[in-house]
Amino acid sequence: MKMKRAFAALMAAVMGLSLAACGSSSGTDTTTAANGAAATDDGKVVINFFHRWPNDPKNSMFKELVQEYMDENPNVTINMDCILNDQYKEKIRMIVSTDEVPDIFSSWSGTFAQEMIASGNVASLNDMYESDKDWSSQIAPASVEKFTFDGQIYGVPWSQDGKVFYYNKKVFEENNISIPTTWNEFIAVLDQLKAAGYETPIIAGLSDGFESLHYLGTMNQRMIDPETLAKDYDPATGEFTDPGYTEVLKKWQQLTSYMGETSTAINHETARNTYFATGEAPIMYMQFAEIPMLEKSLPDDFEYGFFNFPAFEDGKGDPKELTGAPEGFMISNKAKNPEECQKFLKWLVSKKGGEALTTQCGDLSSVAGAVDETNALPSQLEAMDIIKNASKLTPWFDNACDPGVYTVYQQVAQAIATGDETPESGMQEVQQAAASLH
Repeated sequence: MKMKRAFAALMAAVMGLSLAACGSSSGTDTTTAANGAAATDDGKVVINFFHRWPNDPKNSMFKELVQEYMDENPNVTINMDCILNDQYKEKIRMIVSTDEVPDIFSSWSGTFAQEMIASGNVASLNDMYESDKDWSSQIAPASVEKFTFDGQIYGVPWSQDGKVFYYNKKVFEENNISIPTTWNEFIAVLDQLKAAGYETPIIAGLSDGFESLHYLGTMNQRMIDPETLAKDYDPATGEFTDPGYTEVLKKWQQLTSYMGETSTAINHETARNTYFATGEAPIMYMQFAEIPMLEKSLPDDFEYGFFNFPAFEDGKGDPKELTGAPEGFMISNKAKNPEECQKFLKWLVSKKGGEALTTQCGDLSSVAGAVDETNALPSQLEAMDIIKNASKLTPWFDNACDPGVYTVYQQVAQAIATGDETPESGMQEVQQAAASLH
């Protein structure tokens, strides 16, 4: 018991470290409750809000929105804390099962959301959705579905995203290249680009681990029967013995041979800004959320288009699925003021908040009507249509299965790209990792 209290105290101290730089608060003296939610001495409500966007423009956007909400609701104080991506994952995993869980916190969908829910400290939000249809009917159903488990909704999706191949329209037109729809057509396109003088027809920043995982997650989905994939991604039953997995790694080996010698040494941002944006590499696999960042790097005459990951001729997965996922917010079931938490989230995840997300940050909102021709680039509107028309959203690989598996997959992918591993030996390592989980 003493150890638990000491751990909780440590987490409370850690939670406050970045508050001044990231957060927003009225500065009112509070009497802190077990999870940090509090009622002040004069009866005002305090909400602790934790997210993963400490950098601008998102941090400034959240500060502005939180301050505006507190101005409109003077009885509410919102203490906001934030740290960056990987640190956020580690931190929220540590505190979600303690008494220090924040009242509202950001979450990815998929298995990450399930991990949060398994803590027993996440509130079901079915009543929130059912009692206010005017609000909930505006949230993209496909995004809500990614936060729904066993009939219970545990999250409010804030943004949505997808990953596709961006291609240089001018290069494709000059070389009379058609958009590939199958793997063999895709390889033929890469060969055609090499013949046209492009030494690196496709670029990637493989020093970032997520880069290869996004590829392999999509490729597994395209190749493997959905039932087999679901079984293998479950840590309790995963085996990864289907020969299709090895075939995927062979195709990965084939694909990386077109990425040039630099891909394994550079990160994603360098690949995007130094190779794709300059026209040196005509194809790159990127998220829709990168559109604003890419636009800043492009010359005025650069035009790009999108195409989804091609189908495998021998694949058993649906080629109309789109790799991507919504992100959103969860409410702790330990929150002392759940109604106020719901009220704030409904205000934040609204047309107003969605417009701010798109106009200030370039992300695609999950709220209907928040993104239109008045506040979005034509490419962003095209991206919205692609997401809407996808048969299903395939979660990011590192949100789809256990870290013990995807971490090994990441290492194997890098080793195959550098020529230090074969697909067969790499798959054996994945199988061993999966077996160790059950």
